[in-house]
Amino acid sequence: MNLNKCAMTMETTVEKSRSFVASQLGELKERRMHLRPRRAGPAVTISHQTGAGAREIAERLARRLEEAAGEGGRAWTVFDRQLVEKALEEHHLPAALAKRMPEDGRAYVDDVMDELFGLRPPSWVLVPQVAETIARLAEVGCVILIGRGAAVVTSQMPNVFHVRLIASLAKRVERVQRLHGMTAREAARFVAKEDRGRQRYVKTNFHTRLDDDLLYHLVINTDRIPCAEAAELIAHAARRCFAGEPP
Repeated sequence: MNLNKCAMTMETTVEKSRSFVASQLGELKERRMHLRPRRAGPAVTISHQTGAGAREIAERLARRLEEAAGEGGRAWTVFDRQLVEKALEEHHLPAALAKRMPEDGRAYVDDVMDELFGLRPPSWVLVPQVAETIARLAEVGCVILIGRGAAVVTSQMPNVFHVRLIASLAKRVERVQRLHGMTAREAARFVAKEDRGRQRYVKTNFHTRLDDDLLYHLVINTDRIPCAEAAELIAHAARRCFAGEPP
């Protein structure tokens, strides 16, 4: 087989795998729309640029929503990296796979080789499983879901409030330096790598862009709005949304 023909075959195979993921996600949405056994609880998704303060804001937001609910209200849980762990648990897969599932798009060849050598199932199997876990958690409610395309997966669920966090590169690098004890150069590389990975993950698996502001109810620049105020702002807008009022 010549190189041109090989490349064309590879492109066709990649498109087939992407179409399979899309069809799986489409079926998931159909099941969620027509087979809901009960009214879904409130949930929040947070999409973010690396170093924009997502985890801190999510934890503050959870506490604020619990306080607003008062005694007898349900506790709110933040899911970040734990989304993958939860998906593996629900689908009876080894927890060790979480280390081999970064938030990044996967090359078809890498998926095939990993499956061939038994290192991990391919993305067209794992991504729908993570998406199904995200949808299930959002239905249960009282969860804050960070990353993994959660805003896209739950975009048609009226019980979910969507937030995007952004900040300047300088501020994000500074925050990553402080949190992880990195040099400025290491932090800059980390931020760039993580951002590229998230963008590829969403583009490859959901055919959309993270920076599409129309996906979100609220976009917050954490350069201008500190984390504590951002959490308060999100809590206020989300509660209005959950109550059926304009955010």
